[in-house]
Amino acid sequence: MAVRYTEEQLNTVDKSLLIQMFLNQQEQQETLTAEVRSLNEKMQLMMEQMVLANRNRFGRSSEKMEDASQISFMEVDGTIVFFNEAEAVCNLDAPEPEQLEVPTLHPVKKKGKKEQDMSGLPIERVDHYMTEEELTAEFGKNGWKQLPDAISRRYRFVPAKVEVEEHHIGVYSDKKDGHMVKAKHPRGLLHGSTVSPTLAAAIINGKYVNAIPLYRLEQEFRRYGLAITRQNMANWMIRLGEEYLSVLYDYLHRKLYDYHVIQADETPVLVNHDGRPAGSKSYMWVYRSGYMYPEKQIVLYEYQRTRNASHPREFLKDFSGICVTDGYQVYHTLEKEKEDLTIAGCWVHGRRKFEEVLATIPAEGKKESVAYLVMKQIQAIYREEGKLKELSSKERLVQRQVVVKPLVDALFVYLKQHESEVGTEKLREAFIYVLNQEKYLRVFLTDGDVPMDNNASERAIRGFCIGRKNWQLIDTIRGAENSAIIYSIAETAKANDLKPYEYFEYLLTEIPKHMEETDLSFLEKLLPWAEDLPTNIRKIKTTNKRS
Repeated sequence: MAVRYTEEQLNTVDKSLLIQMFLNQQEQQETLTAEVRSLNEKMQLMMEQMVLANRNRFGRSSEKMEDASQISFMEVDGTIVFFNEAEAVCNLDAPEPEQLEVPTLHPVKKKGKKEQDMSGLPIERVDHYMTEEELTAEFGKNGWKQLPDAISRRYRFVPAKVEVEEHHIGVYSDKKDGHMVKAKHPRGLLHGSTVSPTLAAAIINGKYVNAIPLYRLEQEFRRYGLAITRQNMANWMIRLGEEYLSVLYDYLHRKLYDYHVIQADETPVLVNHDGRPAGSKSYMWVYRSGYMYPEKQIVLYEYQRTRNASHPREFLKDFSGICVTDGYQVYHTLEKEKEDLTIAGCWVHGRRKFEEVLATIPAEGKKESVAYLVMKQIQAIYREEGKLKELSSKERLVQRQVVVKPLVDALFVYLKQHESEVGTEKLREAFIYVLNQEKYLRVFLTDGDVPMDNNASERAIRGFCIGRKNWQLIDTIRGAENSAIIYSIAETAKANDLKPYEYFEYLLTEIPKHMEETDLSFLEKLLPWAEDLPTNIRKIKTTNKRS
């Protein structure tokens, strides 16, 4: 219980006791101040986490800055620095605007879009002509002439149908010794199964491309009169992956080593029966060819039970070049082990750190915040980089050194100068993250084939994440491994503008013909960019018409 003194009592207290009481009170005040500061920091952190949680749950997914105005830069003693935009554009002699209202811009409707959308589709002509009697009644005898037809087009949807393909195989017997032979015929896709390349392609397209759960596919097939259970389909997918599609997957894996730049990412997945407690996380890793190589793209998934360095170490053991990743330490460990491997960082991950800070700042203070200023600088870097996408690798590298590098230098100078002044814990984390990643974030400035970020890998893994939400988990390790194989081929087909259904049907028709061969050169003709692929597998390329 605290002791309270009256003024009279204090007047009679010894001076040394008064001094001791004052020192004790001072110490208590310092302790209380520290506790209040700690509680405020915890409260701030809780508020930030609550804002970010609500934003992640309900907010927009776009990472574009709402304010697209440009930050300004100037050169001081040979160094690029940013400065206030108002000072940059200030001109006191500029005339005042006569009209303050912004004119409304009406978008120009493009001509020929409908014809462009329909180009390349098969056309069934339907004629509508008047009879001679009708014409005579309208115009009189020989009183009319034929003008060019008026043409009206509309889409017609032909629903799927299911047929039974019945193979009659000739069987012959020798009249003397009784030995028999059969006529040549294609082997069944899976021994003892009624599945065909068309049916298998339909299931793959439904589950792995359109993210439809097997139980819904089972219901859909039942409407067509097919008694196919989800267990049948799951077994077929595993067997097709192991027996046929894995051959192409391994071939693409070797092809990936031919690229100078690749990208990597990973995402968690739950597997029901993998010998561990329920809810244990496994991981689907994705490796893809560099985004700057648009002509021959490869996207490969690999299932692993953990997220440790042994998995990329094994997958990339024969790769030499540059790998673009996020800031996960495993990749940096790998770079230290392999002299011929360089890790490049992802600017999007760095930008997100400051975007998260910006989300916790009240609207009226956003534009004056440090996080906003850093975001604007990163936006300026992206703006200049975006202007270089049509250039060749060599030209892009030259322009990066001339235009982009000074902006990157200016950003890191600013971060280092203001690191000690940052306020909140979240902002401090953002500063530390980007500064720690500086070595990796600068790699794109040294090679024209290296993208600024790892967005391409994140897009590649997005299809898997959407499908994962629909069926939540994979039942077995075999299922996970073969799902990785099928997803790889599906995403590679999409990246190369192929129609997944037609491509899988073609693969499951052609690969079984070569299963007795040891020479795998036939796979060259099955690659997504092979000139020998049937034309119906490729998506119709349309060109944008300008009005």
